[in-house]
Amino acid sequence: MIHEIFPVGPLQCNCSIVGDETTHEAMVIDPGADVSHILDLVRMHRLTVKQIVVTHAHLDHIGGAMDLKKATGAPILLNENDAALVAMLPMQAQWLGMRDPGKMEIDGSPQHRDTVKAGGVTGEILLTPGHTEGSLCVYFAAEKKLIAGDTLFAGSIGRTDLPGGDMEKILHSLHTRVMELPDETVVVPGHGPLTTIGEEREENPYLQE
Repeated sequence: MIHEIFPVGPLQCNCSIVGDETTHEAMVIDPGADVSHILDLVRMHRLTVKQIVVTHAHLDHIGGAMDLKKATGAPILLNENDAALVAMLPMQAQWLGMRDPGKMEIDGSPQHRDTVKAGGVTGEILLTPGHTEGSLCVYFAAEKKLIAGDTLFAGSIGRTDLPGGDMEKILHSLHTRVMELPDETVVVPGHGPLTTIGEEREENPYLQE
């Protein structure tokens, strides 16, 4: 599996390019900004983007999705429960002092246990509401990797004081879905350094029983 992880935009959202080394098909997860850089890496690996997956509809994760869609023709996948946040993107841009991405066209709403594919690389959608109503993670079981969005961070969890946030829901999502994964699973959070499920089980103060 090809996996490029790099921060984009002023809030340094971790964007992922996940590709199949044989078929050269790829998906991009959380293209929040810096689409020209994303496209440079796609070209460097000679990849064709087949899907754009957004873990939740905060501007720093979704801001570049339409530009990437226009450049590649790939559909944008975002859970429908974040539709209200998509409608609020102009307001989010004002709050953050970022560019309004304009009209956002969502092509599909992944549901819990759905799969997304790039050639032979398969990710399973885990719906993890709490940071937002439609938050999701993408779990690559064969590679033991989890793209966690803003649900789980190294030593912390997603904030719940923004529109759509709910502390009870995020803790339920973490305990019943995320923390059921194997300890050796590498976690790519929405911001900051990588971690593992095992490290967070042992050390994350929000996940102690």
